[in-house]
Formats: sequence, structure tokens, C-alpha cells
Amino acid sequence: MKLSWEIALRFLKSSRAQTILIITIGVSVQIFIGSLIDGLQVSLVDKTIGNSSQITIVSADNKNYFENDDELLNKLYKDEELTAVSKNLDSSAFLTLDDETYPILVRGMEFEDANKIYNFDEKLTEGSIPSSNKEVMLGKDLVEDLGLNIGDKLELTTPAGSLEEVKLTGVYDLKVKAINESWVISTLTTSEEIFDKKGEISSIETQVKDVFKADETATRLEEGLSSDLVTVNWKEQNEELLSGLTAQSASSYLIQVFVLLAVLLGITSVLAISVVQKSRQIGILKAMGIKNKDASLIFLFQGLVLGIIGSILGACLGIGLNLVFSNFVTNPDGTSLVPFFLNYTFVGISILIAIIASTLSALIPAVKSSKLDPIEVIKNG
Repeated sequence: MKLSWEIALRFLKSSRAQTILIITIGVSVQIFIGSLIDGLQVSLVDKTIGNSSQITIVSADNKNYFENDDELLNKLYKDEELTAVSKNLDSSAFLTLDDETYPILVRGMEFEDANKIYNFDEKLTEGSIPSSNKEVMLGKDLVEDLGLNIGDKLELTTPAGSLEEVKLTGVYDLKVKAINESWVISTLTTSEEIFDKKGEISSIETQVKDVFKADETATRLEEGLSSDLVTVNWKEQNEELLSGLTAQSASSYLIQVFVLLAVLLGITSVLAISVVQKSRQIGILKAMGIKNKDASLIFLFQGLVLGIIGSILGACLGIGLNLVFSNFVTNPDGTSLVPFFLNYTFVGISILIAIIASTLSALIPAVKSSKLDPIEVIKNG
């Protein structure tokens, strides 16, 4: 085996570049495409559901509200699959300004918890987050449409017909026009007083560690809820998005399979040619007593070494291409079109598959070399 290894390394010195180039390009394309699509998926998920509830607990019947259950909330806070838990008290209302009324949704929140979902600290464009009673913040689009300023007094009309005066303390931008034009966000206490719903909430919003397992987590959570509560998860509400992401993943895998097949064929053909080129040397070695098994191992070792070197170089090239793409292909505002995303597990698996594939592709040349007749080879030159 040691002799086969030494001979394999000697053969590689004269014809290694072409095969290494094939593997390098194949692995780099595989990692670049896979990382690019993974980055696109992460970006899409983050933009669509990254700052929203991924599993929401709501009332199962026609009632919009249910009792604020501290025991249930504590259970959710301790759940290891949940990264954020926020209770809300929402109700529709009307904002009145200069004899004009505008339909709105008043959302009462506890900002310490809600920030983990909506990142209001980062989304705030002006003023401050409500901290006292009867303080609210509005979306950027609604503020611009109505020509409002920080400190303005606003009048809200509740479904019960009562009038409530609130103070504008902040302006947010959640990057969704429909939300920016309709959500009036306040503290949970303010919402309780305005709508006379002391001790009640309308929903419990949560986020999960693995967004693609939100349906499984939701099913598990619902089993521990009372019969008057149900869960709603983002996968149920975004079937088209989920279908698109699944199609993206499938296309990525398909491309990678074809790239891998091309690499396999390339390595096999190059090593097969190498058998022909080195047939005289192999014949002499056999005449000197080297066994068929050891002759085969020469090419298997070549495939292994080429796979290791080529896959590592390819991984570095693929990661580099992905980094360059994310830095130079940008949106008009300067942000990356597809953010750089590196899945170390995916890179490791790609390298391992390339090494195994390279070694296995050397089987045909290895078998061919074992069948060489030393007398015929030396005789025919």
C-alpha cells in the first residue's frame, strides 16, 4: 500500500493540474449556487416573517379576546423552541383629524417583549417609543399622509363610540405600507383603558428557532392549550411563499447533482487517459512483481488526493465568489441584493461528497489498470 501511495504521488506530479481544476470548478460552483440560494431564502424569510409573529395564539371562537393567563405565558417563556413571546391587545378604531376619519388598528403591547419580534428600537425613525399612558406611535406613511408631528394630540373613536385623546410620541417604519398606514401602537395599559378590556388580550405572538418547523411547534403548543384557544402559524398563512422556497431548494439540489455528475465524468475520463499514458510504467511495475490490487490502489489514491486538494480549493473559491457577489451586487440603497450566508455544514458536506465522488470515480481506471497484461504492454510499447 505504501508503494502504491508513493507511485500515485509521483504520477500526480506530471498530470495533476487538469483534474484538480475540474474538481475545483465543480465544488466552487456547487458551493456558490447552494450558498446563494440559501442566502436568498434567509433574506426572503427575514423580510417576510422576520419581524412578525411566526406562531400566534388566538381565541378559537368568535370572541376576539381571551383572559390574560400568566401561567400560560410563563410556560411559553420557558419553551426552548420559542425565541420571543409577546401578548397583545388589538382593536379596530377610527382616527379623527379635521373632521375626517381614518380606519386604524390600535395595538397594545409590552415593548420589552414586542421588541424581540418587531425591533421597534431599530424601526423607530423619529421620537420615542410610548412609555406612559395615552401615548402612541404611528407609521411613517400615515404620519406623512396626515401631516402630523411629534407631540400632536390625536382623537380616537372606539367601537363602543367613546372618544379618547392620545399623544403622538414616535414614528416607526416597518417597511410595509399597509402596516405603516394602519397600526397605531401603544402600551398594553393604554389599550386596556381605551377599549375597557382590563385583564384581557387578543393574541399571544411568538417567534421560533427554526421557522421551517413552525407548524410542528404550533401543533405541539396547541396540545397544551385550553379548548378555547388555537394556534396560527406562518406556514399556513404563506403557502405561496413556502411553495416558492421549496421550489428554490429543489432547483438548487438538481443543479448540484448535475454539477457533481459532470465532475465525476471529468475525473473518470482524465484518470482513464492517465491509465493509457502510464500503461508502460504500470506494465513494468507488474513485471517487477507489483500486484493487481496495488496497481489499482495507485489510481484510487490519485482520486483521493485530487479530491482533497480540489474540494478544498473549490470550497475557498466558492465562498470567495459568494462574498464578492454579496458585496458588489447591491440594491439601489446600497444594501446587498442577496446577503452573504455561509452554512458550514453544507460546505463540509460538499467537500466530503467531492472527496468520495473523486475517489469512486477512480474505480473504473483502477479496474482497467488491474487488467493490463505486462507482457503485451511492454511488447507494444
